[in-house]
Amino acid sequence: MMMMFLLFAIPGLLIGLYAQYKLSTTYKHFLQVGNSRGISGAQAAREILDNAGLGAMPVEEVGGHLSDHYDPVKKALFLSSENYHGRSISAIGVAAHEAGHALQHQASYAFLNLRMMLVPATQFASSAAQFIFLLSFFVASFAFLAKFAVGIFAVIALFQIITLPVEYDASSRAKAQLLKLGLITSQESPGVSKVLGAAALTYVAAMVSAVMTLIHWILIARSSDRD
Repeated sequence: MMMMFLLFAIPGLLIGLYAQYKLSTTYKHFLQVGNSRGISGAQAAREILDNAGLGAMPVEEVGGHLSDHYDPVKKALFLSSENYHGRSISAIGVAAHEAGHALQHQASYAFLNLRMMLVPATQFASSAAQFIFLLSFFVASFAFLAKFAVGIFAVIALFQIITLPVEYDASSRAKAQLLKLGLITSQESPGVSKVLGAAALTYVAAMVSAVMTLIHWILIARSSDRD
């Protein structure tokens, strides 16, 4: 069983390691490249939101490294300090991406709405997944545990699959708005694309890992049924 687990875990692990390396190196590189307008990430996000009629939406600073996110409940943007104040290609790219999520929410983007609906179930599934290995020592019927695991990881995999179009669409909206509003030049656009593309790889890695884990438990469940 352990060998099978490793076989299915390795692809996601390798992609995840590459994605983290790619994000770290790309983000750090363009963190040193200033944007031609000399604006901060907060200013870029503010201009995108204002242009979309979201002038009342706050853009706030938050601690941590790459902790930038859009909160659909609070309807607010939170940018890490280096991107809130930073005037680099990385800073305005990440800030615009988070503003892209706000634009998705405003437009009732289907995949974003679906992901929001899945958040409670995914939070439960993520917590339950941590105890599956422990439960294997106490549950008499391993077939039951395997079927339970399939249900848990199916929810996680579905969430990760839905996350991909949400993230890629937010990046697409971000680049379109940055160019439309003149916040970056056409020469700076490839740099923004590289930063956002590297960030998107982390979601691809998470999706691959979740799907491979689900397949692993499906095979175990089928094997248990035959025993």
